[in-house]
Amino acid sequence: MVMLPKFFQSIRVCKNMCWNKLVRRNPANNVFGLKTRWKNFCTDSAAKVSGSNGNHSYVQGQKPGSTDDFPQHDIAIVGGGMVGMALACSLASMPLTKQLSIAIIDSNPALKGGASIKKDGPPDPRVSTVTPATISFFKDIDAWKYVEQQRHAYFDKMQVWDYTGLGYTKYHARDVNKEILGCVVENKVLQSSLLSRIQCTDAQPTIYSSRLTTMNLRPSGSPTVSANMSSKTTSNEPGHLAKLDLSDGSTLYAKLVVGADGSRSLVRQLAGFKTTGWNYSQNAVICTVEHTQENRCAWQRFLPSGPIALLPIGDNYSNIVWTMNPKEATDRKSMDQDDFVKDVNSALDCGYGPPPKSSIFGSRDFFSWLKPDVTVSVDEGFEVPPKVVKLASERMVFPLSLNHAKNYASKRVVLIGDAAHTVHPLAGQGVNLGFGDALSLSKVIAEGLALGTDIGEVTLMKKYEAERKPANIAMMAILDGFQKAYSVDFGPFNILRAAAFHGANYISPLKKSIISYASGDQRLPLFT
Repeated sequence: MVMLPKFFQSIRVCKNMCWNKLVRRNPANNVFGLKTRWKNFCTDSAAKVSGSNGNHSYVQGQKPGSTDDFPQHDIAIVGGGMVGMALACSLASMPLTKQLSIAIIDSNPALKGGASIKKDGPPDPRVSTVTPATISFFKDIDAWKYVEQQRHAYFDKMQVWDYTGLGYTKYHARDVNKEILGCVVENKVLQSSLLSRIQCTDAQPTIYSSRLTTMNLRPSGSPTVSANMSSKTTSNEPGHLAKLDLSDGSTLYAKLVVGADGSRSLVRQLAGFKTTGWNYSQNAVICTVEHTQENRCAWQRFLPSGPIALLPIGDNYSNIVWTMNPKEATDRKSMDQDDFVKDVNSALDCGYGPPPKSSIFGSRDFFSWLKPDVTVSVDEGFEVPPKVVKLASERMVFPLSLNHAKNYASKRVVLIGDAAHTVHPLAGQGVNLGFGDALSLSKVIAEGLALGTDIGEVTLMKKYEAERKPANIAMMAILDGFQKAYSVDFGPFNILRAAAFHGANYISPLKKSIISYASGDQRLPLFT
């Protein structure tokens, strides 16, 4: 009887040794298979639990799956900017995709601590003009309410003219029975609103506060089983998952890698996507300016060196986006503030040429035979923009270029936003194209899950490419055409441009089509 306890102790020791050996052989099935869902709740800032190395954080929600101590996710979004975060929000808001394990890789500290936004200070010069289609997207993912809590400026009319004084056109939301043409929002407000939304969802991503360094799309012996991955598989073939190594020394695996890391995309480079494009030999000078009264209209004037835009941003502030050659940009960035304000007012008024007259073609009667009905804005005469009285921010300069990836998708990798395409800012369409990419990709992923398809399969990702590529190329071609058309100062060609302005102003079907297309419609149904 005395030896019996020692006998049971021996059995217990043997059992523990066998259990430890089993765990070492397959930790994913034995350790991470016993998960506990963290309690989800919505606060002003997401609760975070530091990772083992202290350089990435697990935002509240399910812990990622892991094999051989490397976390494993369904989707890894490289780039936590506006477009990448919009994709995460869209996936988190759809029933079929909200259970996916999502990682966001971005070294921006704002993703962990939240962006600091001062409502009473001057607006940041980095803004975006979002279209009604983008606003609808934000409302669908329940993020627009956060934008409305911050500074933003809706506008319902726009005036466009050129320096020759030969033509102008005005657009009004009522021309197409809409309430607005768009809304100007600071980029940091859009980013903060998306972050606030993702923090209030049940399916919150894992944020890695680091940078991608290498990516292996066919890692040998890559892990294949995860305790919390929604679309499980037991294949042991190499290349089943993409392997991502980060600058802090950590590694993770994912079924799908989304490159949302901007125009100099490392994901695009590592995946071997080829691009085509060119530099415009132009820079954009952006800044915030102040008026004596609130500006409620978007203004754009085409000058010999490029367009200048005056966009409302709320209160008595406006945003300036002025395109010019690099030397002029350098000079205007460093010139005296008062002299810069004088140059801005001159560029928006009589500088470079007189303001437009009624019409070199007489009146709208010249075009009346094309269509009997007229738009609301046709009877509104030319207006001079409000005077700028003060420079309210620093002046920032950015080089301009056009760039387009020949392919958006390959096995395990897909590109969205500026990683796939960059455009000229003259119509403010760049970020809207990116948000369109995010919406389209999230829908394609949901369709794949509904059919039981591996979300990293190239055939599925090519459906996204087939939907977005034609739309993006069409918009890029239009913007590039405008840029080139206004790079020529030649008498007969100037008259042709004036005719185009007046045609857009007086031909009702054409004007309606332009407004609808610029608002986010995918087609340009001329004369319908």
